[in-house]
Amino acid sequence: MDKVLTRVGRMLPGFWLGFLICIALVAAPAAFATLQRADAARVVAWLFAHEAPSSLVMGALMVMVARRVGPAAPVDRVRFGADLALPLGAVFCTVAGYYGLQPMMVQAREGTGAWTFGQLHAVSLGLFGLKILLVAALAWRKA
Repeated sequence: MDKVLTRVGRMLPGFWLGFLICIALVAAPAAFATLQRADAARVVAWLFAHEAPSSLVMGALMVMVARRVGPAAPVDRVRFGADLALPLGAVFCTVAGYYGLQPMMVQAREGTGAWTFGQLHAVSLGLFGLKILLVAALAWRKA
């Protein structure tokens, strides 16, 4: 089982990073370049609606790999370090950026929120960028 966890721990961060970069640099810009603004916004919203749970799953898997969850897991492997902090940081960015800000962005579009849509979009973009950097650091460490 330890060999499987080690392989998953080496492959998953690269896959996760590629997934995030593909959304950020290919899918979202292509939607806005080829579709009407409202249609592109719906496509990108759909992309992020599927990216968020996927990132949560990949982050949870990386946390399990870092902690080596299982009945035979030695106690000394439960230490907090970069291999645990990086995926936890990426999960935090996902929860705050998508699940926290998305309802606020809906309110801002309706004109009822405290912040403007542009301000919330900037914060969301910053959290997504930070998530990419955290996953890139994780992939670099695991390569």
